[in-house]
Amino acid sequence: GELLGGTQLIRSLSIRYSMMGRAAAAFLLVLGCAAATVHGSPKSHPPGGNMTVPQLIELQGYPVEVHHVTTEDGYILEIHRIPHGINDTFSRGRPVAFLSHCILCSSGDFIMNTPDKALAYMMADAGYDVWIGNFRGNTYSRKHVTLDPDNDRKFWEFTWDQMGLFDLPAMLDYTLETTGQQDLYYIGFSMGTTTFFSLMSTKPEYNDKIRVCVAMAPVAFTQHMKGVVKWLIPFAGEMDLFFTLFTKGEFLPSRNITDQIVEEKCDDEAITAGICYNIIFLIGGFDPALVNKEFFPLILTNTPAGTSFHSINHYAQLYHDTNFRMYDWGLLGNQKHYGQNHPPVYELSNVTTPVALLWGANDFLATPEDVALLEAQLPNVILNQRVDWDQFNHLDFAWAINADELVYHQVMELLTHY
Repeated sequence: GELLGGTQLIRSLSIRYSMMGRAAAAFLLVLGCAAATVHGSPKSHPPGGNMTVPQLIELQGYPVEVHHVTTEDGYILEIHRIPHGINDTFSRGRPVAFLSHCILCSSGDFIMNTPDKALAYMMADAGYDVWIGNFRGNTYSRKHVTLDPDNDRKFWEFTWDQMGLFDLPAMLDYTLETTGQQDLYYIGFSMGTTTFFSLMSTKPEYNDKIRVCVAMAPVAFTQHMKGVVKWLIPFAGEMDLFFTLFTKGEFLPSRNITDQIVEEKCDDEAITAGICYNIIFLIGGFDPALVNKEFFPLILTNTPAGTSFHSINHYAQLYHDTNFRMYDWGLLGNQKHYGQNHPPVYELSNVTTPVALLWGANDFLATPEDVALLEAQLPNVILNQRVDWDQFNHLDFAWAINADELVYHQVMELLTHY
């Protein structure tokens, strides 16, 4: 009976992946045809394709510190700090800003442009003590006190639930303790907003530690998700099982060999560059005009930075749900994790921190419709702002060539009122 069940499972997965294979072939054909839609003159590229985020920060002449914090459940997280601007010499007493990255990303989200245009550098130069977190499972937080990510499946048994419940409070507490401050400014991007809403819903005492939250491309609901990610939602459960069985649950980690391929094939002088751009567009929304061609190879050697596939599947589960809720582990798993048959719903009414919502009209992942659902449930929204660019997409918040003009200056002006 067990053998037959296993055979049926493999046959089912084979059929599903055959369907996915045909979809992927059509997908690549579209990319090849669309590649010609992105044009641009060749540009010089910044050095650093093989550098870490701290090394890239140092390369720009900024001070940088590397800190580590261990979560309650044993994950060892790395935080990167820019204590002051390039022309300053002290950090004591500065207001603290904590920056939180998107899924499959890292602290690199906030430094992928020249210093006058990248948010982390801009904030450091404006007088902030800047801390940039890294959630469990990414390039910089792939460690645990007892578990080996390469050999222990248990390491990858997490979603952004655990990032919100364990990672974020550990990083915030460490940041405040180290700086001696009572509260801080929080700037989250995509999953960095999801984890914030998760934390404040389950541990509302943390609201007192945040002056204001700026939520860029905020994600709590995904019912109106678009693009290639939506195409894959019907396969998400099977893909989760596949990655759990055959890769221990890790998804899209950063690897030297793939970084080298990306650096070569996604260079704006390469004939394949348009394919790289259009892959990103199909994920987050089409916006060729704001592609940062100069930094694009460097961006893609830092992203994707890895996570658990459960975290990806968690967003897929929300597509079929009208609530912002915890991960569905199945009947037995839910009883184990929650002591009930269904995963609990997050209480967004507990998020009393002043929240600014910044969103793009062309965002496939944080759609205007889903942001509206979120805004309706948050009790203290101080700003609900569409970015003033019709094609502004999800990844433009971190990677657009002029995100400083469209988003970051507004963010820093807003912070001065809190």
